[in-house]
Amino acid sequence: MDRSRPLPSRRRILKGAALAAVPYALLPDPQAGAQTQAVDYPGAEWQPASTSNYTASNRPSAYALDYVIIHVTQETYPKTLSIFQNPQKKVSAHYLVRSADGHVAQCVREADVAWHAGNWDYNTRSIGIEHEGWVDQPEWFTDALYEQSAKLTAAACAKYGLPKDRAHIIGHYEVPGTDHTDPGPNWDWTRYIRMVNFA
Repeated sequence: MDRSRPLPSRRRILKGAALAAVPYALLPDPQAGAQTQAVDYPGAEWQPASTSNYTASNRPSAYALDYVIIHVTQETYPKTLSIFQNPQKKVSAHYLVRSADGHVAQCVREADVAWHAGNWDYNTRSIGIEHEGWVDQPEWFTDALYEQSAKLTAAACAKYGLPKDRAHIIGHYEVPGTDHTDPGPNWDWTRYIRMVNFA
């Protein structure tokens, strides 16, 4: 027996036994604090991506922000959140907008670099916004989705001094080197840019 380490006190043993008797469901959730973290966009719900799926940074000090990049998920809202939270997927976006009601989830802090564009330079200089739906199914692009997304994009443009135009609000398909087509031919850019400017 190793006498160099002190034996645990009787009190410590009893405290450990008492904790062991507490049902697991009653113990504090270590993730609970993450759910209450302040968001960058008022009204968004904090749904953090895995830390394995983005790069911690200090933007705009570390990298100037030049773009808002518009994406379409090719997945449902809950499935997209689970992808962002899966450390094996190596993908994330700053925001996700739900089709049915325009609800906004924030998954990565704006100061951090989300992995959404497939191009490191564009990732460092952009805010990525995913939209629930499929590029070939325009019924997913609801009025609520357009309206809430436009407000979100307008807020990002105002915060970082970006013009509210197509040179600075771009589709994923416009990122150099990408093989993606989103948001696709059914995304109404004229309507969207107009809504961003009126938001």
